[in-house]
Amino acid sequence: MRPVDPTEQSTWRPLRLLLAAMDGEIARIYAEAHIAGLTPSMVMELLRLHARGPMTITELAESVQRTHSATSQKVAAMRAAGLVRTTAGTDARTRKITLTAKARRIIGKLAAEWRATEAAVADLENEIPYPIGRVVTDIETALRRKSFHDRITEKLAADPDWE
Repeated sequence: MRPVDPTEQSTWRPLRLLLAAMDGEIARIYAEAHIAGLTPSMVMELLRLHARGPMTITELAESVQRTHSATSQKVAAMRAAGLVRTTAGTDARTRKITLTAKARRIIGKLAAEWRATEAAVADLENEIPYPIGRVVTDIETALRRKSFHDRITEKLAADPDWE
């Protein structure tokens, strides 16, 4: 008898798949505009660097509310795509991330896509009875009452496989 696969059931999978599909549509827009090497996940950081100027990985991570590790990996991907470069910082331990000429040439398009995407999401929210922004706020409120960690550990305490 085959074991039961718990991954066959997922409440979050439809949301993850929806977000991936939407990112795929944005990536298609970049491809149609002949913007090579760019992924939707890079745009916030590129726009932030354009607006605020060179930053360290720590500064950039804090400004976009991501971990240092995730931002470091993203900077490496953006560097490989020719969108950013690193230069010496104020001391030998720090490096500043700056936009390349390639990134500066497309930054206006990226800002336009960001505005268009936000407007399209606002349109979608106006079409549905319970907007995603409200869902996020309601989930955040519930998690302030009891953390996700606590909710999971309660379920684990009742699961004999966790012992």
